[in-house]
Amino acid sequence: MITITIFQNQGRVAGFRCSGHSGYADAGADIVCAGVSALVINAVNSVEAFTSAVFRLDTDEKSGLIDFRLEQEAGRDTALLLDSMILGLQGIQRDYGNEYVILDYREV
Repeated sequence: MITITIFQNQGRVAGFRCSGHSGYADAGADIVCAGVSALVINAVNSVEAFTSAVFRLDTDEKSGLIDFRLEQEAGRDTALLLDSMILGLQGIQRDYGNEYVILDYREV
């Protein structure tokens, strides 16, 4: 199962932690894992390329960990990119179920 924790500060996204593997299908054929990975990696790359946000990023390919934390409050563009990622993740969770993807929201 993939667990994504969305960190919020007074309702605004402050980062996220994504870990695990969905187990939906064998490696290389797992569309749930591929979809989650594409959304998460694209969000990180987009924040880096299109905003001036300062963030910390930790990854571990074996465990599927991507830990992304903003160092300051999200600006409008950063918030929009992260909200877009969350919308996509909610869609995957809705379509494939909680046995493969869990979204958790935590106030920090």
